[in-house]
Amino acid sequence: MLPSDVCGMNCFWEAAFRFLIFSAFVLNYWFMILWRKLKVKLILKEVDSLLYVDTDILFLRAVDDIWSLLKKFNSTQIAAMAPEHEEPRIGWYNRFARHPYYGKTGVNSGVMLMNMTRMRRKYFKNDMTTVQLKWGDILMPLLKKYKLNITWGDQDLLNIMFFHNPESLFVFPCQWNYRPDHCIYGSNCQEAEEEGIFILHGNRGVYHDDKQPAFRAVYEALRNCSFEDNNIRSLLKPLELELQKTVHTYCGKIYKIFIKQLTKSIRDRYDRPRKER
Repeated sequence: MLPSDVCGMNCFWEAAFRFLIFSAFVLNYWFMILWRKLKVKLILKEVDSLLYVDTDILFLRAVDDIWSLLKKFNSTQIAAMAPEHEEPRIGWYNRFARHPYYGKTGVNSGVMLMNMTRMRRKYFKNDMTTVQLKWGDILMPLLKKYKLNITWGDQDLLNIMFFHNPESLFVFPCQWNYRPDHCIYGSNCQEAEEEGIFILHGNRGVYHDDKQPAFRAVYEALRNCSFEDNNIRSLLKPLELELQKTVHTYCGKIYKIFIKQLTKSIRDRYDRPRKER
């Protein structure tokens, strides 16, 4: 829970109530949506690390596992995100962006892991002044400078910031933020092909329309599941049958990556002897 005095006149917070599956227990988690309306400053002085996710995120493996990525940060890294694209030929930033962006194809802010202690301390290089600025002092000036060139809101500002400070970003693989772009024209997330999808990101409303039936099939299956022990095991077979109906699409052709980690998560949570959990 946030302290009652967290927000003042100069900050804006939204809380997203997300139901996350396959954690140590099935729990309700609160995630703070950062940078929406671009008025947030880092004022969570007692919070060391924070995980932000968009509201169209489904965890297909234990949410606890993503926290282990913090241990992989080197001494200069303050945050972690996945690339916006793995294939530059269909990348958005490298083809259309009118502002600086991180790396070859930019990064996606739908899943972002942050070391808040380091973020509060860091001074950021920028293209507005030779003076390095702290996080809370740099957002609004950047917005004012690039407001006519920004398409994707907070994500664009993050790309601009990490373009100038690339040493500060840890880039994790695409299976931690798997989106329709990874299969809409053919599979281009090698890690997901090998290990399955860890986090499914149904951006552009694909959980609720017919544009990507494989994504919708997973969403509907989880939405309709009661998560009781006797029912959760029976989720997989009907889901696989629904996914098999989507093989006419590129995402559907590789439907097994949608259930690989889900299957493992269910088995680990419910099928292992209690003393092994």
